[in-house]
Amino acid sequence: MKTYTSIICLLFVYVLNTSLTFAQSPIPSSTIQIETTLLAAPEMYRADAKVIGYNSNGELITLREGNNGIVCLADDPNKKGFNVACYSIELEDYMARGRALIAEGKSEKEKREIRKKEIDDGILKMPSTPAAVYVLSAKEEDYNMETGELENTKLRYVFYKPYMTAEETGLPTRPSEPGMPWLMDPNTHRSHIMITPAP
Repeated sequence: MKTYTSIICLLFVYVLNTSLTFAQSPIPSSTIQIETTLLAAPEMYRADAKVIGYNSNGELITLREGNNGIVCLADDPNKKGFNVACYSIELEDYMARGRALIAEGKSEKEKREIRKKEIDDGILKMPSTPAAVYVLSAKEEDYNMETGELENTKLRYVFYKPYMTAEETGLPTRPSEPGMPWLMDPNTHRSHIMITPAP
């Protein structure tokens, strides 16, 4: 009876481990992650930008060190579609804190509330002038993670600075014309200027 129970337990563990293995999304090679992630950055920054991506276990690691004030974040293999971003190092504390809170299991609402309090209390450093973020995206079917081939990509530009207002920037608070800059979340800790080029 004990032998039979042991066999059942071993089979259960095997099936569980196998299921977890199949559930994990494939991770592109570090070379492909670096190459595709850098496409979000202006060409002048690509050679020396820092790149953060994923190892074979799906953990965030530094794939390449940088020295030009630009940090790039690779596509999350567990999220649908392709989405990478490069941003000013002045935003790294803000971005890294967001990643840490997600890793802790915080909801989007909790993440926003915590970062707001830390910014308002002077704990979380934010840029004193608008700092750039470049976001490159594509549909799932337009990205080949084995070859790094990308098609039909879209690039948008974001500039973060806390508590910017419409009056201060002269920008509308909703998009009114294709490609026109506008201010999202005005007068909040996460206010940012959005620029999405017209198709």
